[in-house]
Amino acid sequence: KERMETLGHPATRFTNIYVKNFGDANLSDEEFQQLISQLFEPYGKIVSCVIMKDDGGKSRGFGFVSYETHEAAKKAVDALNGSEVKTCKLYVARAQKKNERQAELREKYEKLKMERLNRYQQGVNLYVKNLDDVIDDARLHEEFSVYGNITSAKIMVDEKGNTKGFGFVCFSSPDEATKAVTEMNGRIIVSKPCSSL
Repeated sequence: KERMETLGHPATRFTNIYVKNFGDANLSDEEFQQLISQLFEPYGKIVSCVIMKDDGGKSRGFGFVSYETHEAAKKAVDALNGSEVKTCKLYVARAQKKNERQAELREKYEKLKMERLNRYQQGVNLYVKNLDDVIDDARLHEEFSVYGNITSAKIMVDEKGNTKGFGFVCFSSPDEATKAVTEMNGRIIVSKPCSSL
């Protein structure tokens, strides 16, 4: 703990940065070194840089630049992430170990999954069945929009694009969804009474 306070958390105290998306620029080793000099040296002293290659010696489109100080690395990331080189938009960020990157992606995925799950558990997503074949996403949205703010309306279709006769309508609040179920259940749309659950 004491060491962390002195040195800072690894995520905030880094000197090694990851650079990707320059593969389409078809840079030779020499051009890559020139790119490093032009783009990265103004931010501080570079200790090392490497371009990752496949077994055939061809660039894999990413590499690493290591600075002498954290401040230089941070300045480079802040300034160069999203910059363009020969029509390639560079991604420049703190280099992460594989397990650290996987943990971060897993956490991000779990957070999104929980948000989605919470939204649907709150009773805002309706299953609507017994729909006429002529009803599309826009018509479904139109029919239910009078009951509140719809975040999505989707008719399910088969691989040929034919409707399966059911869909989903997602409202922004449970009250709106409840109102829609109460009002729309059994209502005839085109030629069939729809059923909302």
